[in-house]
Amino acid sequence: MKTKFSGILTLLLAFVVQLSFAQGKTISGTISDGDNLPLPGVNVVVKGTSNGTTTDFDGNYSISANTGDVLVFSFVGNNEEKTVGANNKISFTMLENQLEEVVITALGIKKAEKAIGYSVQKVSGDGLTEAREGNLVNALSGKAAGIQVTNSSGSVGASSRIVLRGNSTITGNNQPLFVVDGVPLDNSSYSSAGSGGGRDLPNGAADINPDDIESISVLKGPNAAALYGVRGANGVIVITTKSGGNKDGSFSVNINSNATFSNPLKLPSYQNSYGQGGDTNYFEFVDGASGGIGDGVDESWGPALDVGLEFVQWNSQLNGGQALPWVSNPDNVKDFFDTGVALSNSISVTKGGQGGSMRFSLGKSEQDGMVPFTELNRLNLGFNGKMDLGKKFHGGMSMSYINSESDNLPTGGYNNENPMQQFIWSARQVNFSDLRDWRNFPLAPSNTAAAGTPLNWNHNFQNNPYWILENNRNTFAKNRYVGNIYFTYDFSDKFSATAKYSRDQYAQAESIIKAKGSNESPDGAYTEVKRDYTEANIELLLSYNTDLSDDFTLSLNAGTNGMKRNYSSLIGSAPGLELPGLYNLSNILTGATPTYSNYSSERRINSVYGFGSIGYNDYLFLEFSGRNDWASVLPVANNSFFYPSVSLSAIVSDMVELDGAKIDYLKLRGGWSKVGSTGALGPYNLNQTYGLSNNAFGNQASTPNTRFSNTLTPETVTGYEAGIDVRMFNSKIKFSATYYNQLSTDLLLPIQLSASTGVTSAWKNAGEMENKGIELSLGATVIENDNFKLGVDFNWAKNKNEVVSLGGLDSYILGSQWGVRLEARPGQPYGVLVGRGFERNDSGQVIYENGLPKIDDTYKVLGDIAPDWTGGVSLNMQYKGFTLNTLVDAKIGGDVHSMSYAWGRYAGTLEETLEGRETGVVGNGVMSDGSGGYVQNNVVTTAKLFNQNAFGNGVEESAIFDASYVKLRSVSIGYSLPQSLLKGTFISNAKFAVVGRNLAILHSNVPHIDPETGFSSGNGEQGQEFGQIPSARSIGFNVNLSF
Repeated sequence: MKTKFSGILTLLLAFVVQLSFAQGKTISGTISDGDNLPLPGVNVVVKGTSNGTTTDFDGNYSISANTGDVLVFSFVGNNEEKTVGANNKISFTMLENQLEEVVITALGIKKAEKAIGYSVQKVSGDGLTEAREGNLVNALSGKAAGIQVTNSSGSVGASSRIVLRGNSTITGNNQPLFVVDGVPLDNSSYSSAGSGGGRDLPNGAADINPDDIESISVLKGPNAAALYGVRGANGVIVITTKSGGNKDGSFSVNINSNATFSNPLKLPSYQNSYGQGGDTNYFEFVDGASGGIGDGVDESWGPALDVGLEFVQWNSQLNGGQALPWVSNPDNVKDFFDTGVALSNSISVTKGGQGGSMRFSLGKSEQDGMVPFTELNRLNLGFNGKMDLGKKFHGGMSMSYINSESDNLPTGGYNNENPMQQFIWSARQVNFSDLRDWRNFPLAPSNTAAAGTPLNWNHNFQNNPYWILENNRNTFAKNRYVGNIYFTYDFSDKFSATAKYSRDQYAQAESIIKAKGSNESPDGAYTEVKRDYTEANIELLLSYNTDLSDDFTLSLNAGTNGMKRNYSSLIGSAPGLELPGLYNLSNILTGATPTYSNYSSERRINSVYGFGSIGYNDYLFLEFSGRNDWASVLPVANNSFFYPSVSLSAIVSDMVELDGAKIDYLKLRGGWSKVGSTGALGPYNLNQTYGLSNNAFGNQASTPNTRFSNTLTPETVTGYEAGIDVRMFNSKIKFSATYYNQLSTDLLLPIQLSASTGVTSAWKNAGEMENKGIELSLGATVIENDNFKLGVDFNWAKNKNEVVSLGGLDSYILGSQWGVRLEARPGQPYGVLVGRGFERNDSGQVIYENGLPKIDDTYKVLGDIAPDWTGGVSLNMQYKGFTLNTLVDAKIGGDVHSMSYAWGRYAGTLEETLEGRETGVVGNGVMSDGSGGYVQNNVVTTAKLFNQNAFGNGVEESAIFDASYVKLRSVSIGYSLPQSLLKGTFISNAKFAVVGRNLAILHSNVPHIDPETGFSSGNGEQGQEFGQIPSARSIGFNVNLSF
């Protein structure tokens, strides 16, 4: 370790030494655009050297150069050259129509936007730091066409899911690959909530510090992502972090501070007219376990509230045992939640010089959740540097260390430890805030399941929620190291070679603590989890670029990559504890049996690839690529597979005159590609495995349970796309449209087999799935003058997904919660919700019997999770030093199964259950007329009986809703201090902003919940929810200072 540390210090010292070279005479000036406004961020380099700088906020620059040197000025693809003469001032104007866009493409390669034949959308890092999200994935919602983001809940550390252009595999991970500065980043979450409870741990991309991000390129199709091989089949999110600048040798310091305060965006609308009980007009609390009248019930079908009644209640013991007023507490759930606080502070230092540049960053975020006693803290350290080791030899490195810790992450799903479950199954007369002082409460009676724990309003099913949150904890700690180092040698100005090593490594520790007396674990329990993950990549890239003639340019690249990934986990559990409060696996209850599991895996992918382009007259570009992967998880006979791509772009505006049409830029593009994937196939899935069991003679025997197959082939995604990009009226209007079609074939499925075959399952290439759609984006500068600028950006995408076939299967179950199965079915979109509904007549009317709807036990499709379309609209306004930025995004279509609604109706807690409390309910439908026909139902039944038969009782249809929503996603109002005010101070820029995130649901068809939330980020939990911690509305401020 000491040797490694000394080596790192030596390398960092080399950076500093390289930055200390002497400077020449100073050339300075100002660069402006066609409207005579200053252009910040223009790169200025002495040609043939690495001596460079960038223009500041006012378009000013200064650089050391000698007479006769050529200065190259570059800005978003445009280059201007100026020769240094006797004058030390060089200022000029870069015209708007000369400026061209550049984008970051696969392998982090910068290309002129006009030269690529596929769709790439860029997201600026500046928009991620003001109205910031705790999870980077959430910040991408609405920012680019074709992105669909699902946020599991509003709790700290909640995972998020992102999908580009629909789901492309049945069982595999449908989320894109994240790449940070060329390092593939693991985005796993490992744990999820569901109908059996569980935890929702942060996904890997949440580790990224937004303050370090320069830009994000969204590579959505196979053409764009083909060079990443099997890992790029679902698209790629390419993140470029900020690097050192200021090559004039100066230091710069940036400080960004953000503080936001969060409250639930949407809570269920509870009824406040009836209290705890089971359809009686009297209540008496004795032991909270049915020893009294209604006190063991966790439903609200009891006596009317606020009508002057008094009963002995749970807190009567704290008040001399006297009867207390039977009154409602309308804000009892709202008041339970704390105001969440998120503090984020970061500082970065950059230094540049002739020999290179470097940037150090330190970030610290602290989140206290809305759920009491929950938190998540994260520390980010980063370094990014480049240096010249000679005229032809240069290199760079980036390193990040991330430490994430939490003493308690909330439990989700159907579990007593989830407070939202307790609120659904609750007593509407209880003031939950009164339970906070549990340390001064008497203990629950010894005859109850909650014996030994503090007094609560119910002891049959619930524990004191504050006691639960303080004692039953989910701890989380993660130490992560991400980095790469590369060296490039320029054999000539045309030919170069780059070698790179990258690594993503983390150690993660989790514990699940259940105190003795917990309702679901009376003896207590303790679980420890240790995870270790490492992925290393070694890569060599050869590049050749030349002008074949005055008309033709050629770029050729060839490379090789070796990837090795190791994962291991160790899980140990003590299902009961001997001593209370001691959480160690050795403290297992006498007679209890501990459980242990140990897993380790290794996978490798070796690759060779090539790509290139041919340009003609700078307006016609042909790009091509090919990659061959050898994947260790596939059978040896089929583990090698090749996939090519080709694309063409034509700048029509440079080929023909379009002056009369007011078109500045017109590009037509199209491409075709094929990408391989291993889907959900993991290491050792092909190995013959055996299960141990006792045979008929009482002896232990081993039997095969998984059939080995040496005929499996990789999944393949074949896609083509075509599009158009237009800029008009001096680029004040920018429009892009893309049509794509992607067919996934040979999808890998683990097929369940009959025991008569001698095995229980086997992997098989058994499916096809298609995605086709349209993506549109429009940007317009509506008003622009010296003091005011107003811009609008719009994106919209429609994807149609269809499971074409499943190799003869009628369906494949992705997941199941409360009788609702999430399935893939041929002829349907991926992810149909399948469950039971009501019996209906030929006219579609619900059939009633004895006043209750009849349930049809036949499973049928009730809905699907695929949206019809997604989109976003942002407004950006500048007036002098003031800025206003807003974002509205939408997801229209798709369905969700809400068990919060079903159980809330069953338990009598939601406002809908008020109907018929006094008069009874007559269901809307028909009943038999006794002679084979039907008449309108007219049978009256009680509200309780109706709700407990129509909801949550083996019928799922009644809790399926349209999951559409429109949200006011973010607003920021900022002010930058004028340079005249900062002149003479050590501050170069200062901006203050008031920010808001997830501010309002403008449209929703789902009652009581935010339709964007769901169980977790896993494939099998989409479109289903219960008891999600409400999504958070955050309001705060941001301060950004530069020195």
